[in-house]
Amino acid sequence: MPQFSYTARHPGGEQVSGDLEMATAEAVASQLAENGLIPISIKPGSQSAAKEKKSLSFEFKRLDKKVGLDDLILFCRQMFALTRAGVPMMRSLHGLIESSQNPALSKALRGVAENLEAGRDLSGAMAAYPTVFSNLMTRMVQVGESSGNLEESFEQLANYLEFEKLTRERIKAAMRYPTFVIVAISVAMAILSLFVIPTFEKVFAGMGAELPLPTRIIMGISKFSVEFWPHILVALILVFIAGRKYLQTENGAYRWDCYKLRLPVVGSILMRATLARFARSFAMGFGSGVPLVQALGYTARAIDNRFLGKKLDEMRNLLERGETLTRSAASLEIFTPLVLQMLAVGEETGSVDSMLLEVAGFYEREVEYELKNLTSAIEPILIVIIGGMVLVLALGVFLPMWNMSSIMR
Repeated sequence: MPQFSYTARHPGGEQVSGDLEMATAEAVASQLAENGLIPISIKPGSQSAAKEKKSLSFEFKRLDKKVGLDDLILFCRQMFALTRAGVPMMRSLHGLIESSQNPALSKALRGVAENLEAGRDLSGAMAAYPTVFSNLMTRMVQVGESSGNLEESFEQLANYLEFEKLTRERIKAAMRYPTFVIVAISVAMAILSLFVIPTFEKVFAGMGAELPLPTRIIMGISKFSVEFWPHILVALILVFIAGRKYLQTENGAYRWDCYKLRLPVVGSILMRATLARFARSFAMGFGSGVPLVQALGYTARAIDNRFLGKKLDEMRNLLERGETLTRSAASLEIFTPLVLQMLAVGEETGSVDSMLLEVAGFYEREVEYELKNLTSAIEPILIVIIGGMVLVLALGVFLPMWNMSSIMR
């Protein structure tokens, strides 16, 4: 990826410079704007500059291991306790570097400490590691620094991340049973096709009578599976790898994020969980003093869904053109009338952040209710699928036996 050298300044007038690895100069300008900087000049960097390790650089760091939600929750909780106790920032960071069990987080915190020693503020130092600290986290820290309530920002971030973790664990727990059933059915069908049905084929071949259509279909599938199973296995592996690669692209990730929200039963839960995440993070940013349009832009990149993120970008554009929050939200066609009414009340009373928290609670309660009933909702679908498979196998295997029995009579 090409590297660009930039010169920018803070809203207060302080000028900074550094390097960024991005696809285009426009992407560099967008990233600088999200970090609260005003670009002055952006030029392609040299290969030697790409190899330098600059402490003030906003270069994207490649980390060996992913930093999970548990690590970030612990980091925010520890920073909240240390900041509230009045421990100096450098001392706090060095203590966290020594105690961290995640090498990637330790590496990022070491870079943050180096940037702080070089004169950067905490939010700017964290923004140099966007794979670890999201835009929402860095912006919340920046708001806490400017308002003098840094410990409150870390506490809000910890609560937000804990809710994220709880929601993901609930969805995974609810999907564990149907996933196990589908895998078991697939394994059973493979065993029947490769080992059981070929044995019946030898028996049916000695009958000398014409086999029923279901039996011929099953025999054909079984014969194809036995003869070409290596090719089928290789094709499945290639399809899996190609699918993974496609989902890593921008277009593939966008299409998957759009499709999974429309899945039967599960899609509505994912939609409500994502909207709850949006409402809570938006309320957290806006309630901390971030301007409405900027808070919406940061939230669009923090909800981890490109489809809804694009919808929120459209909402932000409408706000920039002078539309109200309620009309902009209504144009997306993703919020319920109750939520839109709550947003309208928030605009009229000047309490948008508190109304958004009510929206988040509304969606969270719906998600919790649907997760509790997810298993009972999926069971009829699984029963129909399993029943259909058993019916086909039963007809294919036992119809020839019934025919033979009637002929003998």
